[in-house]
Amino acid sequence: MQRKAAVRRVLPGIAMFAALAAGASGLTGCTGGGDAPGGSDAKGGGNQAAPAQPGKYRSLPAPCKAGVESKRLKGMLPIPDTLPAPQRDQLYAGVADASYDGDRHVGCRWSATTPEETRLLSVVFERVVSYDRATMSDDDKARQVYVRRLTDAHLPLPGPAAGTSPTATPTPTPTAPAAPAAPGAPGVPSPSTSPSTSPSTPVELGSRVLEGLGSEAYVEDKLSPAGASAAQSRTVRIVFRTSNVIVTVEYSVQPALPGVVPPSGETQDRARQLAQALVERFNE
Repeated sequence: MQRKAAVRRVLPGIAMFAALAAGASGLTGCTGGGDAPGGSDAKGGGNQAAPAQPGKYRSLPAPCKAGVESKRLKGMLPIPDTLPAPQRDQLYAGVADASYDGDRHVGCRWSATTPEETRLLSVVFERVVSYDRATMSDDDKARQVYVRRLTDAHLPLPGPAAGTSPTATPTPTPTAPAAPAAPGAPGVPSPSTSPSTSPSTPVELGSRVLEGLGSEAYVEDKLSPAGASAAQSRTVRIVFRTSNVIVTVEYSVQPALPGVVPPSGETQDRARQLAQALVERFNE
């Protein structure tokens, strides 16, 4: 009987010692886990890159007014003086494109017709937004869109590799002018048999990448095919990017009679002057 009583007294003591040991082990584990590298209390995401900043532009100006003042419009879109003043004002006011989001995509169009020709002008603003700025900023996304359009226009990509592109136009190196060869010499056509070399022949500037216009820009110059009864129309499209906004200026001249070809230099010059005014408008 005494032996059984002793055993009963020992067992409760062993159980209490085991419980105390388990509690101490648990406390030791919690303390060690907080100090150990990579423990449950370590701050996660400390090496994650901060998201890219939003683009410079958060909204778009009104396209029918931005940089398109009355004097420039009258030069690009001449109309008869006999047109009544209300109709003249309405023509130069332009027609805004339908838009479901005025902060993302807006445009304006103008047209003017005279007995000699019809001229069309349009301006479109597009604000590009990156929906995942953890991997791409608004500016980078806009440049991606711009490069895609440049590729669609079959023009060389910007950057050092542009010079090696098969579609790139090499920049001529200035050289001293050579002495002119006498007419009739071997390889030199006679003036009487080569009317195409006349100084009055208009120069075709063509499509190309532009310098000094926004962040990057290019121009497309397209002349419709000649026909026996159809006049050739010329359409000049200038696309430039400024930060996260892409601007498109399109200017068309359509003569009324065949045989009249709108000059490349004048048409491009007028479109580029408008594009430069829009760049300045965005830089204000």
